[in-house]
Amino acid sequence: MHNGMREPRRMRYSLESRLRIVRLIESGASPAEAAAALGASRASGYRIWRRYQAEGWQGLADRRSTPKRQPRRLSAEEEAQIIALRVELGCGPQVLAVILGRPASTIGKVLRRAGCSRLPQPERVVRARYERERPGELLHVDVKKLGRFWEVGKRILKDGVNRSRHAGWSYLHIAIDDHTRLAYAELLKDERGPTCAAFLRRAHAWYAERGITIERVLSDNAKAYHGRFWQAACTELGIQRRYTRPYSPWTNGKAEAFIKTMLREWAYRYTYPTSSHRARALSGYLRWYNNHRPHGSIAARPPISRVSNVCGYSS
Repeated sequence: MHNGMREPRRMRYSLESRLRIVRLIESGASPAEAAAALGASRASGYRIWRRYQAEGWQGLADRRSTPKRQPRRLSAEEEAQIIALRVELGCGPQVLAVILGRPASTIGKVLRRAGCSRLPQPERVVRARYERERPGELLHVDVKKLGRFWEVGKRILKDGVNRSRHAGWSYLHIAIDDHTRLAYAELLKDERGPTCAAFLRRAHAWYAERGITIERVLSDNAKAYHGRFWQAACTELGIQRRYTRPYSPWTNGKAEAFIKTMLREWAYRYTYPTSSHRARALSGYLRWYNNHRPHGSIAARPPISRVSNVCGYSS
């Protein structure tokens, strides 16, 4: 003590204080007296002295505060499962919590300990996120080409052998509402003008059933979206057409992001025996996405929650 004033708490338990306590004990003071001189407790004095006797000066160095015994911590196998799903799906704690049935906070702690709580950031500068004010104000549409297959192929077996030659392609047409993130998708035979126009009509009816009136549609500059069939469908439905800037796919970012999510969580998530099995799993995935999957951009709630809040529609 100095002038009758106690040492501040931060000083009491610093490395310097531990060293001074040991020096005082070596000078003839008892562990209790040495601890009291530095504003620490009697028990702390004896504990520090035992550490010094057992390990020398190195034993007085700062130690991690993590307890040696953590009975509520997940087992190594359970933590490995969380990390494997994180690497495989790229999902955050909210989505993994629903999949695994565990609290998102627990999964977040596991990911932080493993050093994989953050995904690698893209090199491109990301612009600030925007969002339309009401459902139906803007609908994003896009198409992703997927290969058909008759048996498990090289993506899973990783042997470079093409086992489904001439199987052809299927085309994933997607639509996602800018405000609610409510999504609609179909696997179709091509991406030509009549097919895209028919998809837009079905998507418009699907959203209308949920109380959402589509006002504008945003697409890339593919030929089908500039053709007479697309224009006729938009005129018939009273939808204004909008297009992305040339060679700037990120201007249709919500559609691009949804496609990446679908590829990760549906198309490439499981080892499907054939592409027909994958196609049959699409409707189930869309129900999961719209009604249950937490969305990071809307406070970890599913898209249908915004439909219920804004339009009075309940799933």
